[in-house]
Amino acid sequence: MSTASPNLAGPTLKLETLDSKVTIRRPTAVSRLDVDSPARALLTDFSQTGAFTISASSSISHALDLMKQGGVRLLFVIDASNNLTGVVTARELIGGRRVTMAMHQHQVDRSEVTVDMVQTPRQELHALPLNQLERITVGELVEALKAFGDQHLLITDTEGQDGQCLRGMVSAADVGRALGISLDRPPEARNFASICQVILGHEL
Repeated sequence: MSTASPNLAGPTLKLETLDSKVTIRRPTAVSRLDVDSPARALLTDFSQTGAFTISASSSISHALDLMKQGGVRLLFVIDASNNLTGVVTARELIGGRRVTMAMHQHQVDRSEVTVDMVQTPRQELHALPLNQLERITVGELVEALKAFGDQHLLITDTEGQDGQCLRGMVSAADVGRALGISLDRPPEARNFASICQVILGHEL
């Protein structure tokens, strides 16, 4: 008995050659905002852009390598259960004070210092619920953050029965770029406090 051949017919694909000039699509940059723009526009959403993470037991040299490869200045530190334990920033690793303290406290060489020894622990971090971020403007966000000198503000959300999750973050650098404030020359708006001083026009 003969067996019918499977129907291999399908949509005809038409390939094309590349033009002489081909650009590469890149992520859309944060558009120019003002103090009345919705603060939600500044969110780096981890449901769309994955967060950079590192294990607490990793060396600080590995952390710096990951930052260089990813073009970021902050890593989220996770434990063996994939839970957030804190964050580590390039400023802390390069600045040296926290690393030096860890070396003295644990009696180890720099090469033996781990991320766990120098991270900013979770309980010391500032966070804002997503539903609050969605109700305020950029100006209101900066006003609310003027008391903090953080480079990054974490944004939380709820995820079913799992409770609180880290949805994303807002960085001082992104706020500066969106408002057209230079981070490389005066006024040096390198954190939320100094950005607030620039756009609100008063001392903190």
